[in-house]
Amino acid sequence: MPKKKLIKVMDTSFRDGFQSVFGARVLTKDFLPAVEAARAAGVRYFESGGGARFQSLYFYCNEDAFEMMDTFRATVGPDVELQTLSRGVNVVGLDSQSSDVIELHARLFKKHGVSTIRNFDALNDVNNLIYSGKCIVDAGLHHQVVVSMMELPPGCEGAHTAEFYMGVLKKILDANIKFDSICFKDASGTSCPSKVFETIKSARKLLGEDMHIVFHSHETAGNGVVSYKAALEAGASGLDLAMSPVSGGTCQPDIMTMWHVLRGTEFDLGVDIVKIYEAEKVFQECMKDYFMPPESRAVDPSIIFSPMPGGALTANTQMMRDNGILDKFPQVIEAMSEVVRKGGFGTSVTPVSQFYFQQAFNNVMFGPWKKIAEGYGKMVLGYFGKTPVEPDAEVIKISAEQLKLEPTTKTVLEINDADPKKGLKVARQKLEENKLPVTDENLFIAATCQDKGIAFLKGKAKLM
Repeated sequence: MPKKKLIKVMDTSFRDGFQSVFGARVLTKDFLPAVEAARAAGVRYFESGGGARFQSLYFYCNEDAFEMMDTFRATVGPDVELQTLSRGVNVVGLDSQSSDVIELHARLFKKHGVSTIRNFDALNDVNNLIYSGKCIVDAGLHHQVVVSMMELPPGCEGAHTAEFYMGVLKKILDANIKFDSICFKDASGTSCPSKVFETIKSARKLLGEDMHIVFHSHETAGNGVVSYKAALEAGASGLDLAMSPVSGGTCQPDIMTMWHVLRGTEFDLGVDIVKIYEAEKVFQECMKDYFMPPESRAVDPSIIFSPMPGGALTANTQMMRDNGILDKFPQVIEAMSEVVRKGGFGTSVTPVSQFYFQQAFNNVMFGPWKKIAEGYGKMVLGYFGKTPVEPDAEVIKISAEQLKLEPTTKTVLEINDADPKKGLKVARQKLEENKLPVTDENLFIAATCQDKGIAFLKGKAKLM
């Protein structure tokens, strides 16, 4: 028999899984036995943090993310690859950051056991990947650069085609951004499988046979496994998969499901499926006391009209549930289609997915375009970089009037490095004012988590 093609699997259960199902609100002590079981089952590559699993530990879990990272590394040992997710110039913050914070992010994550950082920009603005990527490489980390994907709502055109994604990749190459591998990341799980195939096929042809190409998607719209199969057939060499109880639904397809789909094909995930099955039972036991939002387990076909990522969907529904307005969620999702159409086609992934949701929420609660969400308004005005297409002229005008800001073409780093309210100097002042130790970790927490970070450091954070 011909030798099978080994596919490199990253287990996303303990970052994207937690974010997609539990709004990232999971305590470290509760999931460590599952990490140990996955390691014993032969998993050698985990997504261990970053994204919302940084700030959520300070906001909801009353835990230190750096301590969690150290514990994760100690649990899996020195030889396992640990990867975190970074949002370009936002790194893991709620807002975009200045150069000194971006540089500190890479150094600190290296210090606390990370081996790979996946680096994306929701707008596919390559300017937001240049310096952030350089810092990752300079810190001695594996840099996995990202092209962000989604499907436009039906009837839209102008971006998010295979040709558009190849244009982004060529800009990355033209900018001489050093990267070790590349991920095509579809956070909403809406990309058509045929488009996934054409995109990966073109990337493989451009980058050659030796480049590690990863495809990332979600089952939110119900086509994740089909898209994964298309990516493999087009030349992808890596997939992101998860374990039950967080797999499927708003998260990634299950390792066992994908193993089953690939039986009898030329592809091999290289896992012992019986051991994975045993690890999943341990994981299910670990999570048995956590509330499992029913929407996290469902496939929602309407997502193709309003691409809401799995990692943001449950965070938003939990917020609405907490405030007694969950009945408004279908209206918000429906309103999101127009918000995407008029917003310049930034990819629906953090933070842009939140901008889309916040604006759709405002349009439902206050009337269409009566109240511009700050993030959405700043995005269409250019403060987070250049959107793939020009946003709607009337929305730009309304945003400028309500936010009292003029449109800008400056890069995000130009804006942030000149902002007296941002950077490590400001973070240092906050720490000193609150009589807190000035360490690199505390500086980063203060810069990226702001007042809630300070509250945690002062011992005033509240669990959940």
